[in-house]
Amino acid sequence: MTLSQRDFATDQHGWSELLPPRQACNAMQGILRVPWVVVGAGLTGLACARRLAELHPNDEIILLDARLVGQGASGRNSGFAVGVSHFPGAFKPEQKENVARVNRINQAGLDILDQQIKSLAINCQWDDSGFHHGAADRKSVKEHKYFIDYLNAMDVEHSSLDQQAMKSRFGTSLYQAGVHVKRGALVQPAALVRGLGDNQPNNVRLIENCPVLKVQLGNPITLQLADSEIKTDKLVMAINYEAPKLGFLRRRLIGSTLSGSFTRKLTPQELASLGSYETWGIISLHGGGATLRLTKDGRICLRNTAEYSGAALLSTKVLEARQVIHRSSFEKRFPQLAHVPFEYAWSGVEGISGNGTNFFGQQRKNIYLAGGYNGSGVSKGTAFGHALAEYAGGGQSGLITDCLGSETATWLPPRPFLDVGAMLKISARFRGVGLDR
Repeated sequence: MTLSQRDFATDQHGWSELLPPRQACNAMQGILRVPWVVVGAGLTGLACARRLAELHPNDEIILLDARLVGQGASGRNSGFAVGVSHFPGAFKPEQKENVARVNRINQAGLDILDQQIKSLAINCQWDDSGFHHGAADRKSVKEHKYFIDYLNAMDVEHSSLDQQAMKSRFGTSLYQAGVHVKRGALVQPAALVRGLGDNQPNNVRLIENCPVLKVQLGNPITLQLADSEIKTDKLVMAINYEAPKLGFLRRRLIGSTLSGSFTRKLTPQELASLGSYETWGIISLHGGGATLRLTKDGRICLRNTAEYSGAALLSTKVLEARQVIHRSSFEKRFPQLAHVPFEYAWSGVEGISGNGTNFFGQQRKNIYLAGGYNGSGVSKGTAFGHALAEYAGGGQSGLITDCLGSETATWLPPRPFLDVGAMLKISARFRGVGLDR
């Protein structure tokens, strides 16, 4: 099946709204023949293209994106670069090896991003002092104990916080307990991917608003675009939840749509009511709980809905309805700011697998793919993209070995059973969420 531009719809919502308007890079005409093509200019694709350029300085690398950089999932998340993944439930010693593997990948991605942001002077509100996990209700308070046990077992540096400590830091008494994990960072995600896209090596050509409509296998591989085509020796697919559109990971990967809101910029008096930290992030210890940020430019960002909508963004009407939920969650946490309006709302899609695994490796001859980050793609996606460039060139490394160690994804049923199962799986995420929502 040949796709069209309509299959890669977008809107103007998200973190990109807080940045100046962006003009698309380059255009594509005629027939192009190159050694390498990377499809998807999110964090995975950007990391992959950069590493390919370093390893193959005499090769031209084409980096394609169906939208403007920053309009995809990499620019629509809450901006948490995870260093230590949260594995719900009581920690089991037999999990230790796999947990260590996942966290090595996370740390590799963090290190890569930190080095690139600093060396390229990317202005993206990068804060590498870690972030917090919060517990507001009975179920998440129980999870708090499990999380502390896990951090202790893995020798991860952290600080456990009681209700008063959480209030003094964040200006809310909702959270009964919390944990500060120092391995992690906060970022303005759209500014990050724009900065990485605009500072690629000279042998990388970024082309935006240029969706791949069909992949034709062969030697060379042919990519059909709207009015042109590209022939390439090797192809890297870095399009996460959209991979099934082009015939990859069908019945292995689906998209869950999340939504959130930003306040206007807070006044100095309003900021003073939010505790002692100038910028912070809180992830709920309940999988369906709200995610919060106080950004460096003085906004509160809150995300607390997830649903199955066929991997599509939410319409304006539906997004307005979700803002009612955002508003309730916001005022429950910050009654002193009940007068502060939301200025923006957004939705974004995360790629999830049935058993929470990731995808990395060769899909077809000379075609490589990474994706399925289950909501933690800032650091993990960066590491996977970097490793995939090395792997596609025949390299070996500890990071490649770790990325290849992901469990095989479970099979997903065809539609309409897929739709029903996906809705049930995502709705189960909110079971028992209580005050954490």
